[in-house]
Amino acid sequence: MNRTAIKVSQVLKSASPLSTGNVSMPTTAFKVLCIGAGTGGISAASTLSKKLGINEVGIIEPSENHYQQPMWTLVGAGLKKFSDTETKMSEIMPERAKWIKEKAASIDPEKKLVVLSNGLTVSYEYLILAPGIELNFGGVEGLKDAIGKDGVASNYSPHYVESTFKFIKEFKGGNALFTMPASPIKCPGAPQKIAYLAEEMFRDQGVRKDTNVGYYTGIGKIFGIDKYADSMWNVAKKRGINVNLLHDLVKVDPTTKEATFKILGDGPNANTLVKQKYDFLHVTPPMKPYDFLKNSGLVNKGGFVDVNNETLQHTKYSNIYAIGDCNSAPTSKTAAAACVQANVVKTNLLNKIFNGISEPVIKYDGYTSCPLITGKNSVVLAEFSGYTGKPKETFFYNQGKESKFSYWLTADVLPQVYWKLLTTGQWPGPSSVRPILNPLNSN
Repeated sequence: MNRTAIKVSQVLKSASPLSTGNVSMPTTAFKVLCIGAGTGGISAASTLSKKLGINEVGIIEPSENHYQQPMWTLVGAGLKKFSDTETKMSEIMPERAKWIKEKAASIDPEKKLVVLSNGLTVSYEYLILAPGIELNFGGVEGLKDAIGKDGVASNYSPHYVESTFKFIKEFKGGNALFTMPASPIKCPGAPQKIAYLAEEMFRDQGVRKDTNVGYYTGIGKIFGIDKYADSMWNVAKKRGINVNLLHDLVKVDPTTKEATFKILGDGPNANTLVKQKYDFLHVTPPMKPYDFLKNSGLVNKGGFVDVNNETLQHTKYSNIYAIGDCNSAPTSKTAAAACVQANVVKTNLLNKIFNGISEPVIKYDGYTSCPLITGKNSVVLAEFSGYTGKPKETFFYNQGKESKFSYWLTADVLPQVYWKLLTTGQWPGPSSVRPILNPLNSN
């Protein structure tokens, strides 16, 4: 253990979060400091703390709970319990890491310092940014007043996801609208997944003949990868779901129960506003990078941490990495992507620390995955590289088709992988099993 680690272990006790109240404490220092303990952050920090030793890794994370957010689609459809997706952060926090239970307020990359919300500072040799992305319900006029009430729900928030199922069950017919914003979001397949599940529930409840189901997306495609987009168009047409491209939700009026969309693009109706009555409205809110990153000197014009696409290292500061939704890597922001990115970062970082080798051992190829749930027994299991736009499927069968096996993987297998392997840093992603399960790379 180096002098820095000895100093930290003398200052901090490893059994509890760093909680200071009004007590003044000296600046603490870590070999590796991680901001965020979501999917990518917890995976990276778990492995690094095991390899580097007690209190060499610090984790800045204010949340009491950790959520397996990909399962919230199934919670919103009543197919999973919310409690199945939640655990106490203390239950998964790595034993050898130091949990700093505060928010990050600012970063000074030149001085290698992070200022916490309580005014204290933490120094680092290496910094991993993995705070995720912030839901911006205020980005849609009227949404804050409407959400969680009178048929307006969102699977993206732990506060409202259970309302989705409640409102679907109470639905008696009319207009059911599902939205996706034009801004970058996490899990971009989720906005349409709940549309398919709700449509199926409306049929089961006997109200489908009295229901108009509309999917409104701010982007110009139903899905970004052609192979899976073709499947989604087939599902939507077969199920009578009205898909509206380049329609970005800008206002919700709960008094008149109207949703207002702005038409994007350069067509003849561009920039015009379209109002649509709703009886049920599932909203995917716009999202944005966290404020503490804005003035850090680490982000691009869009506010995302500017990284090398292959190494996830910052383009200016080689001791800083970014994992998951907060970074600029041009691929879909999913838990699967964050997991693989975490493996790239921690593998290369450990090689750098122990062997002094800066050249990457492995590189990130843009891999991401989105299980497109189309019903209570069917999934189109999209796996692809966001860099090339080409499928990178793990299994030998055509994952672009609806499959009960893919649903079983999504609903039953992946949650176990998440809680038992990913959060403990033992799951690097499917690349290790793909040569066995899909040896001919047939899809």
